[in-house]
Order: sequence, then C-alpha cells, then structure tokens
Amino acid sequence: MFTIRHYKRDFTNLRVAIVGDVLHSRVARSQIHALTTLGVPGDPRDRPRRRCCRRTSTTLGVHVYHDMREGSEGRRRGDDAAAAERAHAGRAAAVRRRSSYKFYGLTAEKLALAKPDAIVLHPGPMNRGVEIDSSVADGRQSVILPQVTFGIAIRMAVMSIIGGN
Repeated sequence: MFTIRHYKRDFTNLRVAIVGDVLHSRVARSQIHALTTLGVPGDPRDRPRRRCCRRTSTTLGVHVYHDMREGSEGRRRGDDAAAAERAHAGRAAAVRRRSSYKFYGLTAEKLALAKPDAIVLHPGPMNRGVEIDSSVADGRQSVILPQVTFGIAIRMAVMSIIGGN
C-alpha cells in the first residue's frame, strides 16, 4: 500500500487490477481489504460465476473477472496499477502452473489494457514466466524493486514500534 501511495498519492479514484489466482491468495484478500479501507472503489454490482468467488466479491465489494480483457472492457480510464500475485506450488503441479500462465500471468499484452502510466507490483519472490513476464517485471512501469525496499523499511518500523524502541 505504501508503494501505491508513493507513486499514485490518492487512493479514492484508483483502479487496481489484482492479477492472478485471487481465489486462493491470502495476499490478494489482504490487498483488497487494505485498498477498500483506503478508499479504492469496488464494483459489487456484477457477480462472478464461482460460488467462493461470489462470496469474496460480495463480502469485499470488488468484482472478480476471469479474463483481464473482460475486466477492462468499458473502463474508459483503464487501471492505475496491476498487482501480480504469486502462484502457489502446493496447489498445482509445475505443468498446470505453466498452463495457467495464460489466465493468471501478468504479460505485456495484459498490461497494455492498463493506463500508460500504470505501475506494476509483485509481492516477490517472482516466478518469471509463471506469474509475470520478464519484460513486465523489468519494464519501465515496474516498481517491484522499490516495493521490496519500502516493504523492508515498513516491516522494520512496525517491529520497532512493537519492540518499544
């Protein structure tokens, strides 16, 4: 959240695409809670097809799309940020993970649906070619390295507060 605040300043008019297996991602649920708390608008009007996704979208006030193109259609403004999610090895074999790349992976083609100044985030460590394309991870819109640096500083600050120093 600090990285988004650093690069985009105001949360109230942002469009954030969380790209990946959101249904099985604890990080995605935490991001959704944080983003809605900070004022990022959701779109609870439409309901996704899968029961557990429906519960997530209803509870969290967001819309779950199964195709990024579908999620971007009708958006005049595009997305301001694209957050790639980690693929979890325990949930799928490597072959299945690679085949799901076309659905869950953040590629240059999918990023082109966002605004030209959209930022790319990833919680790390990255599985290139499984969760995110190398050209996206290393591209001009990527803020992944600053995100890692900010994350270390934030965790240090929280631990200092908890430790009473």
